[in-house]
Amino acid sequence: MKVIIDLCIVPLGVGVSVSKYVAACEQVVSEAGLKSMLHAYGTNIQGEWDEVFAVVKKCHEVIHEMGAPRITTTIKAGTRVDRTQSMQDKIDSVESKL
Repeated sequence: MKVIIDLCIVPLGVGVSVSKYVAACEQVVSEAGLKSMLHAYGTNIQGEWDEVFAVVKKCHEVIHEMGAPRITTTIKAGTRVDRTQSMQDKIDSVESKL
């Protein structure tokens, strides 16, 4: 099953700046070969359900290995079975109405 998620991973106990942890997670997504879009407060990722959620798990593992003692994660997930829809399709649909 295909899924599009909005992922926000926040390491706790690492100070104010978390950009190096975000960059590490972005590298995990890139290495997995999944389509993604970084935005100011998270990342949209699309792909097969198991592959996408394996990336979420791997991000947690990598960030813990970097020394973060705790992580809080927010995930919004959407699936659709009536047709194939990409992240860009969703954006294009809204922009066409502006």
